[in-house]
Amino acid sequence: MPTPGDMQGRAAIVTGAASGLGRATALRLAAAGADLCLVDINAAGLDEVAGLVREQGGGALVQAVDLSDTDNCAPVVAACAAEFGRVDALCNVAAVFLPDHSSEVSDERWDLTLAVNLSAPFKLIRAALPHLLDVQGAVVNVASCAAIMGQAYLAAYSATKAGLVQLTRSMALEYMHREVRFNAVAPGGMLTPLAMGLRDLKDPDPSLLGRISPLRGVVEIDDVADMVAFLATPAAAGYHGACISIDNGVTAG
Repeated sequence: MPTPGDMQGRAAIVTGAASGLGRATALRLAAAGADLCLVDINAAGLDEVAGLVREQGGGALVQAVDLSDTDNCAPVVAACAAEFGRVDALCNVAAVFLPDHSSEVSDERWDLTLAVNLSAPFKLIRAALPHLLDVQGAVVNVASCAAIMGQAYLAAYSATKAGLVQLTRSMALEYMHREVRFNAVAPGGMLTPLAMGLRDLKDPDPSLLGRISPLRGVVEIDDVADMVAFLATPAAAGYHGACISIDNGVTAG
């Protein structure tokens, strides 16, 4: 997988940083020398990751906030800029994954999924843009293979991830002549705490779940984290408007 570029003297915001892919991404960027603004609703998990970042010699700012309240987005960016004096990368990793039969999806769960998976990334980007433009920075949005292919029982999740891919492409086009990069990564299934939501799905049709089962197995979290971190660094200067699939061939056909 790609090796992250030098992030010494640079600062990155990583959402969903308390566990899973967000945690792995934060640690990859810390290993590359970045200072980290760590964002998650799980304060205890953030404190653990912050300790690991500091052990590597990096600065760590903990922001234990709920991104479903999108009014929290701009203050997160402001806190990072105040703490480190700059914002060089924004990695939108946090997500809500609530599988359900479409007829049973409540307004609350629909609104929560849209807020965390789509509205929060946009509002974080909007707040970070002035800082990113100052330093030729990067935005990396974590989408999903569910953005590329239909998946039963994931109407809300798939809609938000498809929206995130198009947000990435649209902003890449809008800022084609400015010094900032927008890219997305679309992973397949990973063994993260998020994915455990499938266990709570009542009476799924096995034949429908089988359509998205990876023949080569689940994707390794570290492989995806390597790509997210790489795209956040100057080493990925040639990537702009890309959506990179890492799904062990699920969306190949």
